[in-house]
Amino acid sequence: MSSKRGLLLTLDGIDGVGKSTQIKRLESFLNSQGMVTLCVRDPGSTPIGIRLREILLDSDLTLHRRTEAMLFMASRCEMIESTIRPALATGTTVISDRFLLANVVYQSVGSEQPTVSPVQLWQMGRWANDGLSPDLTILMDMPAESAMQRLDRPADRMEARGLEYLQQVRHGFLRELAHAGGETVIVNADDDLDSVTEAIQLAVAAFLTRSYKLKLGGNV
Repeated sequence: MSSKRGLLLTLDGIDGVGKSTQIKRLESFLNSQGMVTLCVRDPGSTPIGIRLREILLDSDLTLHRRTEAMLFMASRCEMIESTIRPALATGTTVISDRFLLANVVYQSVGSEQPTVSPVQLWQMGRWANDGLSPDLTILMDMPAESAMQRLDRPADRMEARGLEYLQQVRHGFLRELAHAGGETVIVNADDDLDSVTEAIQLAVAAFLTRSYKLKLGGNV
């Protein structure tokens, strides 16, 4: 597969759905199939992105929504150009913890400040991404109430906006998913851990079979 362009897979969903755990499991699964992978986090994964992430999630800071949106865009732009595109060019499969979809949703809902329209955010994001879209987006969906119960750390600036905001974010994900680019799938993240893993692996295996005309082995 190294002679082909790599694939960009993204996992997304509201805070608390368990993306970090499932990304590790997905990476292990793909590695077991002989695929070379790279995991990235949006925002983050570059020196600039890490600094911007600290600003964006600092609960002591107040940012205008457009400022917030553009900082997310800047972090992703840097990550795409310095990390993702070079990896894809070598045939590496990149797994991203969040991508443009999350940027659109989180900055277009809520009531504490004027929001940015989803249409504007998609336009800004596609310019910042220079046209790069995920090949497959997996939305891990669950009720906001259940997700908040899973959070066992101090709330960051986004999470501190509360349950009502998180509920709006969930509905925003479901509404905007169709615009993410490439293929999309929704997985019930409110299921038990192993069942969620199985659902994600089955979705990815089916996608890879269609993309590469391959039949993956192993326990899926």
